Amino acid sequence: MAFSRGDKVEVCSKQEGFVGSYYAATVIKNYGNEYAVQYKNLVAEDDQSRPLIETVSANELRPRPPKVLATGFHALDVVDAFDNDGWWVGKISGRKGSDSYYVFFDAYGVEISYPTSCLRPHLEWVNGKWVSSK
Repeated sequence: MAFSRGDKVEVCSKQEGFVGSYYAATVIKNYGNEYAVQYKNLVAEDDQSRPLIETVSANELRPRPPKVLATGFHALDVVDAFDNDGWWVGKISGRKGSDSYYVFFDAYGVEISYPTSCLRPHLEWVNGKWVSSK
């Protein structure tokens, strides 16, 4: 899928320590197999008042997923948890109270509690369509 200037996307990080995380960005230039993006929540290291701009390969981009209303989750549901300025893929491992869930991150062997407001169902972009991970 080709993206154009102004398209809202998510960048899937392939960097060690960030695998399985997605960051909201806007395309600012299309170079063919690479894109310049400006991140929504990440800032430049040398000037933290400026959004981070980075060139990423086309295979690291996907459109921003649609907003899906989730009223609750079940054990082992695959979800994205918003943490450290990005969305991280994990699995529901338990419930905490009436509005929080424990999420286990296989890639890091860590379990963290999140309020429902910081969770969304995980969707994969496959052949130009959103597919549920259930």
